[in-house]
Amino acid sequence: MDLSDLIAENAVMPALKAQSKKQLLQEMCGKASRLTGLSEREIFDTILQREKLGSTGVGNGVAIPHGKLRSIEKIVGVFARLAKPVDFDALDDQPVDLVFLLLAPEGAGADHLKALARIARLLRDGQVAEKLRATDNADALYALLISSSDQPHAAA
Repeated sequence: MDLSDLIAENAVMPALKAQSKKQLLQEMCGKASRLTGLSEREIFDTILQREKLGSTGVGNGVAIPHGKLRSIEKIVGVFARLAKPVDFDALDDQPVDLVFLLLAPEGAGADHLKALARIARLLRDGQVAEKLRATDNADALYALLISSSDQPHAAA
């Protein structure tokens, strides 16, 4: 599964300013709404429901909020690099600054899990994360996400 299948060039938010986890998720859900044509409220509610089960802040400044929607046709991603890290109730209690929002159709099953695993592997790679944090250029961020996902990654 290629990351270019999950995220479009215009789905990168290069220097998102958010003061809180909620504001961050609202901004990203708004972007997802504009990309998919789905209701921002529906997306936001779905993501919040998932967060209530446990934080999707996976550690090392990375969060992968995700959810399944009945009304979405294919898996869609939105990536944000935050201007300033925010508290995300992450597993390691560290604030997050790299966030990959993933939306999948309700019947996506294994594809949804494969996409999550692919993103987690990529963002857990210290070199990739460092490069993503080093630029606030949307085109450069997109290129890094796509090109880095082509390489095999060692498990962190």
